[in-house]
Parts: sequence; C-alpha cells; structure tokens
Amino acid sequence: MPTITKSNIDYDKRNLSDKTLLQLYYNMLKPRLIEEKMLILLRQGKISKWFSGIGQEAISVGVTMALKPSEYILPMHRNLGVFTTREIPLHRLFCQWQGKASGFTKGRDRSFHFGTQDYNIVGMISHLGPQLGVADGIALANLLKNNGQVAAVFTGEGGTSEGDFHEALNVASVWQLPVIFCIENNGYGLSTPTNEQYHCKHLADRGKGYGMESFILDGNNVIETYTKVKKLVESIRKRPRPILIEFKTFRRRGHEEASGTKYVPKELMDEWETKDPIENFRSYLFSKKILSPVIDEQYVSEIKAEIDTALESAYAEEDIIPNETIELNDVYKDFEYQDIKPSSKVKELRLVDAISESLKQSMNTHKDLVIMGQDIAEYGGVFKITEGFVEQFGKERVRNTPICESAIVEVAMGLSIAGMKAVVEMQFSDFVTSGFNPIVNYLAKSHYRWSQNADVVVRMPCGAGVAAGPFHSQTNEAWFTKTPGLKVVYPAFPFDAKGLLATAINDPNPVLFFEHKALYRSIRQDVPADYYTLPFGKASVLKEGNSVSVITYGAGVHWALETLDNNPDISADIIDLRTLQPLDKETIINSVKKTGRAIVLQEDSMFGGIASDISAMLVEECFEYLDAPVKRVASMETPIPFAMQLENQYLAKGKFESTLRDLLSF
Repeated sequence: MPTITKSNIDYDKRNLSDKTLLQLYYNMLKPRLIEEKMLILLRQGKISKWFSGIGQEAISVGVTMALKPSEYILPMHRNLGVFTTREIPLHRLFCQWQGKASGFTKGRDRSFHFGTQDYNIVGMISHLGPQLGVADGIALANLLKNNGQVAAVFTGEGGTSEGDFHEALNVASVWQLPVIFCIENNGYGLSTPTNEQYHCKHLADRGKGYGMESFILDGNNVIETYTKVKKLVESIRKRPRPILIEFKTFRRRGHEEASGTKYVPKELMDEWETKDPIENFRSYLFSKKILSPVIDEQYVSEIKAEIDTALESAYAEEDIIPNETIELNDVYKDFEYQDIKPSSKVKELRLVDAISESLKQSMNTHKDLVIMGQDIAEYGGVFKITEGFVEQFGKERVRNTPICESAIVEVAMGLSIAGMKAVVEMQFSDFVTSGFNPIVNYLAKSHYRWSQNADVVVRMPCGAGVAAGPFHSQTNEAWFTKTPGLKVVYPAFPFDAKGLLATAINDPNPVLFFEHKALYRSIRQDVPADYYTLPFGKASVLKEGNSVSVITYGAGVHWALETLDNNPDISADIIDLRTLQPLDKETIINSVKKTGRAIVLQEDSMFGGIASDISAMLVEECFEYLDAPVKRVASMETPIPFAMQLENQYLAKGKFESTLRDLLSF
C-alpha cells in the first residue's frame, strides 16, 4: 500500500469531474511505469538508449488531454505521455525502441524519432528546431481548411536558442496561426544550465517580442496544465492565433541515461523530487477521497500487466532481415506519373513565362496548392514569375513570407503532413543555405523514416552570367543530388520547364527545381498553351552524332549547342539531362557506347559536382567502349566574381571548345 503524504503542490480542482481527475492520474502513471521498466531494460542491454521524461509527465498528459484526438501534436523525446495518452499500442512502441518491423520506422530510427498519421503525432528529429515550423504548416492548413483545429508543438529551453524557434514564432504571429508553442523548461540542455542558455528572466517573455500572448505554468501541476491549455485551445479554435507557454519543470534524469546527472547540485535535485507530479497528485487525490489505495494498486497492476504482455510480444517478433530492395524503394513515396500530352496549340514563351504559366495552371489543377516566398504576392517576385497571381488566387494561397527560409520550408512540410501541396520560392538559390537543414534532414528523410512524404517543390533561381556576384550566382545542385530522398530537376528550355514543373508539383516527393536566371529572358521557344507533363529521369537528345557524347544541363546545354553550331565538322550527341535525380543513365551509357568518347559539361565548379559522378559511372560501365578518357569541363574553383571579365573567365563556357577539340584529337 502506498504511503499517503501531504501534497507539496497546490491543486485547484475547479469544476473537473472525479472521472477526469482519475484519467489525468492514470495517464501520468502509465508513462512513468513504462519508463521505470525501460531503465531496467537499458541496464540489461535490451534497449540501446533512453531519454527520460520522469518528472515531466504532467505537461505531456495535460496538453494531450486538452486537445482533440484529431488535432496534431508534435512532441519531443521526453513526451512519452503524449504517445500513451493518444493510446498508441505498447507493442508498437516497444518494437520501435527495439528496432523491430512493427515499430514506426522499420528499424531505421530509434527512440521518439517518428510520427504516425493514425494518431496525429509528428515526432521530432535530432535537430529539434524544425518541428516548430512544421507545426506552423499544420496550423496554416487548419486555417486554410477552416476546420477550427489547433496544433501543439513541444520544445525544450535549449531549443529556444535555435534560429528555427524564432523564425517559427515570427511566422506564426505574422500569419496568426492556431498553434500552441510549449516550452518545457527543465533546467538543463544536456549539461548546460539555463543561465548559460539564455539571458532573460522567463522564456515566456519572448512571446512579447513576436506580438503573441504568453503564459508561465507550473509544469508539475497537471490540473493547472490541463485546465489552462484546454481553455486556451478552446479560445484559439474560435479566434485563431499563436500562443507561447513556458512550463516550469525539471529534468530528474540525465539528458540520456549514459550522461548521468553529476553536474546537477544535489540540493536542486532534492528540491524537485519533492515536486514530483505523480506523487503529489496521488496524495491530493487520496486526500480528497477521489483515489483509494485499492484503485491505485489496480491501476499499477493493470498497467504493468499491459507492459509485460507488450514486451513479450515485441521480444517474440523476429529481427528485421535486411533487404536492399525494400530499403531503396522506401526512400521515395510511390509516384504514378500521368503523361498528359501537350496540345497542338502553341505560343512563343520565354523560360520565365513558361515557369509562370506552369505554376498558374498547377494552381488551377490543385486547389490545395499553396505558393510561398519573399515578395511573391503583390510584387510578383523579384523575377515577376508570380505577377498577377494574387488577383487570381488570393493571398491565402499566394503568400508573402518573412525572410526566414528555414521556417518556410518547414511550413511546407507541415502542409504536406496535413494533406496539402506547397511550392516554396527561394528568391535566389544561394539563399537555400538558410533553409538547408529542413530540406536535407526533414524533407529528404521523412518518407524513409516513417512513411510521411514531403509534397514540396522548392524553386531555385540559380546560375551566373548576369553579373550578380558571389551571393546571387551559384548553381548549387550538387548539394542536393547526393542527398537520398530529394529529386533534382534542371531544365534548359521553356518547353521542358513547363512540363517538368507540372510533374514536380504532381509528384508527392520533395523536388528541387532549378531555374537558370540567365536563361529566364534569353531563351524562347514555342510551348503548348495547355497544361501538360513530362517524365522525370528522361534525358533529351538534342543532336545526334558519332564522334563524341556531350552530356550537360542548364546553361551548359546552350553553350554546347553554340559550340557545335560553330564547329559543324564535329559529329556529336548532345544530351540534355533535364533531371539530375533521377538521372537517365541508360541514355548516357548508350550514347557513349556508340561514340566512344564522352565530355561532361557543368556550370558548377569541378570538385564534387555531378560531372564527377557521371564520369565515374562511365568509366565503370563503358570502359571497354572508350577510345579516350572521359573529360569534365567545369567552372573555376573560386566563388563567383562580379565583374564581367572575371565572371567570363570563371565560367566553364570559355573552356569547353578547346577541351572538346583535345578530346577528339586523343
């Protein structure tokens, strides 16, 4: 029989029923008993790692119970109570932690790094901050659907130091999104105490700087947490807006068990142990005759039996048998390409016009498509591609964004989770560095990790030749072609750009769509007027010859065509790759087997570029057919200079003809 002591936390029952109070207690008790079992299993070597939320159960349970099951919640790794309160079967949780197939990530990730649409939970990634912007995206979808729902997202006090936190709060405030940001201030980020993490009295004060309401709650008081959050949620459903809540609590175990707690003063640990949310709430319920020792023991017995049964079934499940085909097939969501043929009616369009027209037609095709970017609304974007879109589609779907690339990519991911499509315009591809993390770590990996696709297109105005200097001239496709889970498209002509962009938007996977700025208004072509699509992974053979295969893309296509026009004696295949991931290896290899020579031309600098991979592939696949070494032509190994004469020297264009002649004379 448990010892009945006086509670050290002041509870105000208010108008809560005994049934609700008992449910709050039961929902806190369950994750605590699971954690105690997990700590035993960790010591026995039966699980590999554990991030303890002992002492923080009141926050997870209170917030989750305040939301409807249909409302998304985005927890952290100390929020086991979120998962158990949403009644996820323990068998699946235990399989997740043991790397079994019945877990949520098929053994590909551990701990709480997963989500599940069945329970409207979106788990964290180790970078912490991105989930805040993802919550913004889910909240934006709620707003656009007018469904009266709220999203709640967790972070720790350490995560509030990341830029994603500030970007996400700013976006939520500017757009008045129905989202609750929950800061679990538990005293330490790993071993770093709060006085070394931030220099303000309360983290809730940061809400003032973003023009949003903020509150400080006792994170160990489950009644206060539940009632206050429930009241706020009901208010937000009626009047959408973001709210920031700082929960004062404490982390009573190590950051993860291996790190220990030696850096925590004993008196501080002792103080917070007296504030244990479960022990104190149990004492309160005993004192009010709401909970009896018999019922308490019944709860414990019932939960422990459930834990033991689920553990037995998880242990009994066979270990995962590695299968390369399964692994590779799960990197991307299946996409059934629909070949929509172009009409016979054509009109002459510049590249910039073809992209604009494709976007417009896709907006008409997909009523749930949202376009986001800096200055894209009334101004029409710096390249005027979305000029007039606001008048046709409205500001809800054509959204000017603050200058916060990371948060906007995350918003796009949130829209995808909520079943919508998004196109994000990077004003210049150079600026993608500010949104790099969510692209390569969130968008690219989500489907592989927990079968959640990222239905997002990131438009990337790129390239040199317009005297824009080091920060507006990069062609940085190689950063992404090496990242499994992303698709990379790079058209050279208006016809290709229009059809490929339509396909990119149809594709449920993340696509980086590169658009060369120097080609925007210099390249014209007859383009079908109606909506049509073109397949990914299919190169275009622009010229056919027998002496050499020229493999290129983007501006390089036009440099190669110009060179061949000036040298009619050279008989060459010119292959415009069009998409870099997936890559049309078959067309490349067949051409080189025919000609016996290959030259790969890229605008990017040499080292680490896609030309190197294509060259290596040809040496491996076509060695016996080659009559000469595979040649690569690329720009200088420098940042991109501003002055025209320096930029001309930098670019690969000036080196191509001489290298081609050398190859032919080999």
